[in-house]
Amino acid sequence: QVQVVESGGGLVQAGGSLRLSCTASGLTFDDYAMGWFRQAPGKEREGVSAIGQSGGRTYYADSAKGRFTISRDNAKNTLYLQMNSLKPEDTAMYYCVAARNFGTITNMFASGPTTAFGLWGQGTQVTVSS
Repeated sequence: QVQVVESGGGLVQAGGSLRLSCTASGLTFDDYAMGWFRQAPGKEREGVSAIGQSGGRTYYADSAKGRFTISRDNAKNTLYLQMNSLKPEDTAMYYCVAARNFGTITNMFASGPTTAFGLWGQGTQVTVSS
């Protein structure tokens, strides 16, 4: 079964850290660029970060720059998002997405994500308390 599954979410105090993981199965992981998006209650889903197939290219939304780090381990078919200095406004469901092209994911940062493109997971909840 082709799927990506997120994990690692939870409840953390403001200023704390979390590391999200996204494990892929049923696909050749290093053929795919990967990304993280999030959706807060009552808000549109928005891009957080993206990474190319080899990990050499990365892209961050302004909200993530300097606090979040995206990485991947192709040997483990796993994508990560290290989130530091968390703020209450980071509270959201976090989704990972796999796509053949890095541009497909980064284009969604500007145009808005759509499940019509890429393989999406079910999400992991991150809650940051003040």
